[in-house]
Amino acid sequence: MTKLAWPYYPDLLSRPVPRYTSFPTAAEFGAAVGGVSAQVAQVQALDATSGDVSLYVHIPYCEQICWYCGCNTGAANRTARLTAYLEALSREIALVGDRLDGRVKVRRIAFGGGSPNAISPTDFARLVDAITLHFSLADPVFSIELDPRTMTRDWAYVLGGVGVTRASLGVQTFAPALQAAIGRVQPDAVIEQVTAMLREAGVTSLNYDLMYGLPGQSWDDVEASLARTVELGAERIALFGYAHVPHLLPRQRRIDASALPGQEERFAMAARGYDYLVNAGYQPIGFDHFARPGDAIAQAAVAGRLHRNFQGFTEDTSPVLVGLGASAISSFPDRIVQNEKNAGRYRLLLSQDQLTGAHGVARDRGDQYLGRIIEAILCQGHARIGGELAILHGEALRPFVERGLVRLDGGKLTLLPGALPYARTIAAIFDPYRGHNARRFSSAV
Repeated sequence: MTKLAWPYYPDLLSRPVPRYTSFPTAAEFGAAVGGVSAQVAQVQALDATSGDVSLYVHIPYCEQICWYCGCNTGAANRTARLTAYLEALSREIALVGDRLDGRVKVRRIAFGGGSPNAISPTDFARLVDAITLHFSLADPVFSIELDPRTMTRDWAYVLGGVGVTRASLGVQTFAPALQAAIGRVQPDAVIEQVTAMLREAGVTSLNYDLMYGLPGQSWDDVEASLARTVELGAERIALFGYAHVPHLLPRQRRIDASALPGQEERFAMAARGYDYLVNAGYQPIGFDHFARPGDAIAQAAVAGRLHRNFQGFTEDTSPVLVGLGASAISSFPDRIVQNEKNAGRYRLLLSQDQLTGAHGVARDRGDQYLGRIIEAILCQGHARIGGELAILHGEALRPFVERGLVRLDGGKLTLLPGALPYARTIAAIFDPYRGHNARRFSSAV
């Protein structure tokens, strides 16, 4: 096997850790947020919000459910259920938008799921109209997650009319046998056709989600998918490791666990994938995201302006992310609030003109400070931790320092070459909640 640029230390990767799309993480969410109910905390936070905000709109439905998927989603096989959900979502858009009452400027709008294209393109256009009516938009960037299997010309036409410029396709792998093994069959020709549709519709930043660590997958399979992705011209690539947790996601029981690659093989796939994409001219964003140098997120990474939120790595600088839809999460400087996950209860609350905050966590100054450190480690590769934290966590950092992965100098922690796959593990050292929360997270690689 080709020598890898990343050194492999299995003992440093043995502990499952969060992806840190927030801090504190969702494992710390509870019904009370800062001494009040999540619903009250949500109202308070919205009433205190002004300035730039981003919106995330959640569509928790897919026409076909993939076996590996960890998203909060259900089958879009009943028209009445979809119609009722969209009515409730439109009501939430009105309630939240009117509560913000012109004090904010919306600069980004992201649609995710599930698969937003599980609904009709007409219904999508109606949602955009509702947002336009109830929020003050400031020429926002529109982005959307799409399932290539259900993408149509009508959808492309509507995306072009709305002005969506960023899209993400759940590709996962181009290998037919692997697609069958994870319940996501989508021929190469479908991906190529959808890519062409999106280009014609005006999408200028296209992301492909790819996976390694799939059952029966080899490096040759990964390399072939990467080569095809580069050939098709994706501006962004997310190369994720498959997390097999059937005790948390029963649908994963359909996947043959006996065929899954081992930890060392997974690590090699990630390392070689990183090398492949960097050599193909992509800018690394963390260790599992990549972008063409001209893309906005690549420019942010180079300039030290990269951030992390519930959509992952981002160049979004808005201090507030407002989540709309069942299970959607809103992030405010001093709290995080998640909407009711159950679609039935979500609809019931909105039928009574109530907001649906159900879980969340308050972020005191200490949490905000530690959150900035964790974000800096993951996004910039260095962080000011001060002498006190360096002393407090010195023993936990020692293995990384001794193996040349981390340098501590005058209260500054710096990740050294080869440390990228250990970044989440290093960040977790500064997470005081990990010591007492037994919730299982994904493998670091």
